[in-house]
Amino acid sequence: MEKNKKLLQKKWAIILIVALIISILIILIFFLKNANKKSNFGNNLNNKTLAEIEEYILNISSYEAEISVEVQSNKNQTKYLLKQSYVSPNIEKQVVKEPSNIEGLETIYDGNKLTINNSKLSLTTIYENYEYLTDNFLWLNSFIEDYQNSLQKNIYEENNQVIMEVKLKSQNPYVSSKKLVINKQTGNIEKLIVQDKNQKNLVYILYNEIKINSLKKEEILAFRLQDYSIAQY
Repeated sequence: MEKNKKLLQKKWAIILIVALIISILIILIFFLKNANKKSNFGNNLNNKTLAEIEEYILNISSYEAEISVEVQSNKNQTKYLLKQSYVSPNIEKQVVKEPSNIEGLETIYDGNKLTINNSKLSLTTIYENYEYLTDNFLWLNSFIEDYQNSLQKNIYEENNQVIMEVKLKSQNPYVSSKKLVINKQTGNIEKLIVQDKNQKNLVYILYNEIKINSLKKEEILAFRLQDYSIAQY
């Protein structure tokens, strides 16, 4: 009797151990699958069609990026290092990191007014009822708006890159097109290029870092006006 009892206990112990191992394996597989989905979401575009990639870009609702910018004029070339934040439909913040003479210059547009902060001079200027310039070549959302509203646009593959191109009907006669370059393997936005009618680069933007759809409006507009002297126009 005692022997049977011990055998039964041993049997149940083995069953419990096996059940525990199976449970751990199921949980481990579940987490690994989820982790893999998260790591691949929006990044690996190898198996995506051009239409799916286009849809992904056009549905960007917010982004935060550090960009290197080269602006080419007739006389010289100017370089900037900027940090940009954007939340749909029209909330924008931009901070200059380089060059050093305007480092810390911050512009914030809240959909109605433009605020310019100079952190070195501790001054703020507010422009009420600011009519926002829709042809702002430095912004990804401006490219998206142009692409959505244009009949002259194209998306194609070239050297393992996806290129979205739009022809512009701009008031500026020298500006002809914009090109957004996306790395198909990583899914990262790499470049935004503004060109003239001779395909010469006027604005060349390199995305050093970019985070898509991770920002909220409050994160951009959360700054304290009382820390600055305010002049209104």
